[in-house]
Amino acid sequence: MDRNDILNLSDPPDGWRDKIINAGIVAGFNFFGTLAALGATQAAKDPTVALYAAGIAAGVSFFGSLIAQLGLKKAE
Repeated sequence: MDRNDILNLSDPPDGWRDKIINAGIVAGFNFFGTLAALGATQAAKDPTVALYAAGIAAGVSFFGSLIAQLGLKKAE
């Protein structure tokens, strides 16, 4: 048995749509996680700075998740 077939790692169902949804879920988790961490540590006194930091974290995780799902290298 192939692990990729069982866990559906190589290609999630419905292709791009599910990949975008998965990346959005990861990005949302990181956005709110960053806001919670900044609030708990009071590292950002200005709420605008906290939102910028959370937005950057969400963007990085969104595209990082897509990279992980799609792969960077094409099969030769």
